[in-house]
Amino acid sequence: MKKKTKMILGLSLLAISGLTLVAADHIDAPLVTGTAADITDMYTFQGQETANLVFAVNTQGLLSPNATAAAAFNENVMIEINIDNTGDNVEDLVIQAIRKGDKMYFFGPYAPSSTGTSSMINIAEASGSVAISQYGATPVTSTESGMKFFAGPRDDPFFFDLGQFQAILGGNASGFNNPGTDTFAGSNVLSVVVEVPKAMLGNAETLNVWSETKKKQ
Repeated sequence: MKKKTKMILGLSLLAISGLTLVAADHIDAPLVTGTAADITDMYTFQGQETANLVFAVNTQGLLSPNATAAAAFNENVMIEINIDNTGDNVEDLVIQAIRKGDKMYFFGPYAPSSTGTSSMINIAEASGSVAISQYGATPVTSTESGMKFFAGPRDDPFFFDLGQFQAILGGNASGFNNPGTDTFAGSNVLSVVVEVPKAMLGNAETLNVWSETKKKQ
């Protein structure tokens, strides 16, 4: 009998993917801001191997270098990537990641036993795991079942000129500067990255993709 763990939605971020997707949300409600449940960005793009698709979910944004070493994934918070390959905006496949000890374990892509705010993890069906990389150390990756995995701190790759954006909203500027000022320069995030053969995701030409964090119940 398969062992399952029930997870309930904590926070969601919706995105739609083509070849490359970026979706950002760096400031959330006080209940989740700065916690393991706080998603900042999601990226979906073609891998260096063109037969693969890469999914990257960043959490716990605005980490200073001093705060990054103490930041950690929470064993009671699952990161879930939802994939709709039929165009109805309901997940047909999920990829799940959850920490246990010093490793991140990945599950899927597989059809979820339920859709929406409640999810189950099939513990017996892990696709692979990777040691969580430490801040300042050489990043650790692993390859299992034709998939590649990473979990750990990274420099925040999202570029946004928040000061100029606020000036535009306030009527004090007509547009963005070129080049702009990277508001997130020098700040870090905790990232989960998984590279998956496209063949595992169905035959659709377009995928709708969104990520969630869900707390263990």
